Amino acid sequence: MSQARLIEILRERGPTSAADLRSQLGLSAPTLSRLVRGQETLVARLGRGPATRYALRRQVTGLPPELPVYRVDVAGEVAEVGRLILLAGGEHWLQPAVGPGDHFEGLPPIVHDMAPQGFLGRQFSDWHPELQLPPRLQDWSDDDRLTAVARREPDPPGDLIIGEESLERFLQSAHQEIEPADYPERSRESARGGAGSLAGGEQPKFAVCGAGGQLLVKFTSGDGSPSDERWADLLACEAVAAEVMAEAGLPSATASLVDVGNQRFLEVERFDRVDHRGRRGVLTLGPLDDDLFGRRDSWAESARRLYREGLLSETDARRVRLLDAFGARIGNTDRHFGNISFFADGLRQRPRLELAPAYDMLPMYCAPRAGMVSEVEAYRASPRARWLDVWEEAGRMAETFWERVAGDSRISKAFRDGIS
Repeated sequence: MSQARLIEILRERGPTSAADLRSQLGLSAPTLSRLVRGQETLVARLGRGPATRYALRRQVTGLPPELPVYRVDVAGEVAEVGRLILLAGGEHWLQPAVGPGDHFEGLPPIVHDMAPQGFLGRQFSDWHPELQLPPRLQDWSDDDRLTAVARREPDPPGDLIIGEESLERFLQSAHQEIEPADYPERSRESARGGAGSLAGGEQPKFAVCGAGGQLLVKFTSGDGSPSDERWADLLACEAVAAEVMAEAGLPSATASLVDVGNQRFLEVERFDRVDHRGRRGVLTLGPLDDDLFGRRDSWAESARRLYREGLLSETDARRVRLLDAFGARIGNTDRHFGNISFFADGLRQRPRLELAPAYDMLPMYCAPRAGMVSEVEAYRASPRARWLDVWEEAGRMAETFWERVAGDSRISKAFRDGIS
């Protein structure tokens, strides 16, 4: 009778403390421990010591009820650092090897960041038909995302790898240096569904190891169409924006243009990678905000909330506001929450955050829409209260940006004339 009542309580209440269970069941601590040990296939023990809780497990086809979590350090060495426990109702418990664990009502933010997304993610189901995942990412459940991460993702953003299958793929992977002359073929492989990191973003891209480390490479098709020419201009604008942000003292990912034949490529450093094998932990703003606040209103306001919670320094909160304002002033109309990242320990629900280099900063108001290319016009932005302390500085940065774009011979005359 106690076994059935235990399951009933956990089904109704979710993760429940040992003290509450003893009270509900009228059992002593040793008796409860014996009862739970007899139900280990159904009941998970969460945490340690007085904070111990119990919850019902969840079964996901193809996955064990607990997934090992591994960390790849800056030297490329691997160690198991925790366990991800699957709980009923789509909940999860992330238990580090050292210290207390955390309860998540959905997927932990780090798993959202690691899951397939964007241009490359849309091809994931075709690459791995054996997983029987929905063909469209928007139709995926959290269990689908977890399956992809735990079974087929050796190169996710950040420094963590979840699941033995994905670890095996990482251990068996080999990094081969790629020269720019090989970029056209890699771009064709990427467009067909070739290998590469599942870093987010809709711009076509692939991942490579270059002489200086690991890169994400964006590319144009080279077909000479108006849309292709516009994207070539925008990739050049992104390189200019990276320079301007770095000169203003903002952390910025190094971006370099390479033209091969009719194609333009933009090499962007992977700041979550060290040399050819090492990694650093990162989290993007979106899943963090979802888990802690559920707002996703603006970069500036989210950074302000993180500062008030003691997770982000005042300096970095101001830097995020400056990035937000600079993006507004140059017409980056796609300032989504996947384009701000922090160095952080993904094993923690409330990690201390350090702003990572900025990326994907470009005047997206000029981007083609449904294959149509509009004429370029000068962009004007209006100030907002959330940018008050950084608006003038962002304006000086924007002025520098537009001056350099206007004088950059890598950018078409029509584009440069339009912004004048």
